[in-house]
Amino acid sequence: MTASKAVVLVGTLALLASTRATSAAEGGWTTLFDGTSTKAWRCYDKPDIPAGVWTIDNGTLKTMPGVKERCDLITREKYKDFELELEWKLPPGGNSGIMYRVGELGAPSETWHSGPEMQALDDAKHRDGTDPRTSAGALYGLIAPSNKTLHPAGEWNKAGIVVRGTHVEHWLNGKMVVEYEWGSRQLQTLIGDSKFKDMPRFAKEQDGYIAIQHHGEEAWFRNIRVRRLPSR
Repeated sequence: MTASKAVVLVGTLALLASTRATSAAEGGWTTLFDGTSTKAWRCYDKPDIPAGVWTIDNGTLKTMPGVKERCDLITREKYKDFELELEWKLPPGGNSGIMYRVGELGAPSETWHSGPEMQALDDAKHRDGTDPRTSAGALYGLIAPSNKTLHPAGEWNKAGIVVRGTHVEHWLNGKMVVEYEWGSRQLQTLIGDSKFKDMPRFAKEQDGYIAIQHHGEEAWFRNIRVRRLPSR
């Protein structure tokens, strides 16, 4: 290869690298789990992730079933307005969920005492699947999903959550299945008629952690990423 051609090649590669970097920056996505590291996460109300509770299994983030002291994972950073994407998979009868705007309230609180939950569930074989308000994709216990496509146990489902200002959306396998307004009179009425009515911080945080639930049985997660959105 001549010197002039080498210079051209180097310049082309540098331009391609610069273009890719610019494109990534414009997208604004931050990878929360890339299949190899849990550094973006810790357990709720703990500084790290205790051994034997969660594991990395063939590039997925997996709960360990049957542990004595399970814990939900939370992001190390807080998010106010954001878009979250991930994939989840459950065994037959499996149950999990994704919480957002979670606050740490001190023992003996749980993630769901403050953070609303997008349900992850095997609707066909879990009793929660018989109530639309606790089925997969629902704003757990409050708003049933509509127009949803759910893949069965053992298959991957793609979930998305968008929070911008007071507007919240749940997405499941490419379709918006829940939409509501944070702090609205309608939401407060629903909360007042639910088990969350005695939780004074539920759906009150203006920013908070993203959480993934350890419900005691196996659950797998992958391709987890988030981007912050401009506030309205």
